[in-house]
Amino acid sequence: MTSTVNLLDLPEEELMHPGNRACAGCGLSQIYRIGLKALGRDTILVVPPSCLTVMQGLYPIAATQLPCLNVTFASTAAAATGVRAALRALDRDKTTVVAWAGDGGTSDIGIQALSGACERGENLIYICYDNEAYMNTGIQRSGTTPAGAVTTTTPIHGKRQQRKDVASIVAAHDIAYVASCSSAYPLDFYTKLVKAKSMTGTRYFHVHTACPPGWGFDPRYTVKVGKLAVETGLFELYEYENGKTTLTGATAKLAGKQRKPVDLYFKAQSRFKTMPDRQIKAVQLEIDQRWAKRENH
Repeated sequence: MTSTVNLLDLPEEELMHPGNRACAGCGLSQIYRIGLKALGRDTILVVPPSCLTVMQGLYPIAATQLPCLNVTFASTAAAATGVRAALRALDRDKTTVVAWAGDGGTSDIGIQALSGACERGENLIYICYDNEAYMNTGIQRSGTTPAGAVTTTTPIHGKRQQRKDVASIVAAHDIAYVASCSSAYPLDFYTKLVKAKSMTGTRYFHVHTACPPGWGFDPRYTVKVGKLAVETGLFELYEYENGKTTLTGATAKLAGKQRKPVDLYFKAQSRFKTMPDRQIKAVQLEIDQRWAKRENH
């Protein structure tokens, strides 16, 4: 299991300027700052339209100090492949190429290019920050929006379909490394990213990223809400390598212990305001059965 660093272990150099266009309490801005520390200066970013595009800002004003290629929604992994090919031609294979996209640009519009890159085993890191909707364009539902969540395109009873498990879809490609992370646990993300940087091949990160305006909670509770998803067992932190899944960090510590009831997570957000109690109880049952099956083995 990956061991997590502490704050004193982080590099002092900041690769993100203090000013940016992120919303107050943005979970993405938290993991972006920490993620850049793990990646270092010799990194090229590839970013599609997303909250990250807004947060970074566009030339000549940018919140990041790293070179960044802004691409179309559907082409993120393909463009990152092209950047890697160009670096190879320049004999710069040590430079890290990172595609950093939202859930819409990953689970929906960009999944074909991502699947292709995984199938080819491209030598790049792909990070999906999953705030569970198209937040940048007005909070429309995405493939990873959970059932019951109210969005501007599911306004009355919430989304009826289950969320898409993108990390499992990517893992089915048998790539070098898959990691599940949370913006509420940035040091876990940092540790896994440092580990992944030392590898070759395709490496994928799925980061559960709390969004105050999109999820409907006070910005000061970003970390609290993010942690509730993990502490209830709803969202799990893990690593997938060589066909084996290993629970990590706060999730691993839940083994054999009492988890918090999942209704605390749902009731902390206005997007689940129309979610009936029977649906919440069904989710709780699914979590309990999943953990009981794991602990019995």
